[in-house]
Amino acid sequence: MASEESIVVDVPIRTAYNQWTQFEDFPRFMSGVEKITQIDDVRNHWVTNIGGVRREFDTRITEQIPDERVAWTTESGSPKQSGVVTFHRLEENRTKVMVQLDINSDNIVEKVGEKLGVVDKQVQADLAKYKEWIESRGTETGGWRGGVDRPTP
Repeated sequence: MASEESIVVDVPIRTAYNQWTQFEDFPRFMSGVEKITQIDDVRNHWVTNIGGVRREFDTRITEQIPDERVAWTTESGSPKQSGVVTFHRLEENRTKVMVQLDINSDNIVEKVGEKLGVVDKQVQADLAKYKEWIESRGTETGGWRGGVDRPTP
């Protein structure tokens, strides 16, 4: 199941990107995310609770280009997922943030939820919370400006 959602935030591209690299802040604007622990520059451990289903999994950043994109995939846990968030400068203080997410659920309840558009609605709602949060702050809580090269096949 693939989902693609976007939102325009009224902050500079650098601010939008920098905040997105602060994974441990995701629970502030992503419902269902209880905690993220950054293990190193490219690995994170997630704890989620969505619809009463608690999950833990690890993700790896597979590509990261400052002010352009962050791509990831799960290394362990379920459901298997990969995604990318891209940042597009519209004006000096306006940025389009686009999230593309691919989830491969093995649970029948999750598969039904995907068909009903639950994931799309969740991504839309979380992006709206991200917009409200970053615009109300006006600045990021931090930022990692390092790059991660896409692996070669």
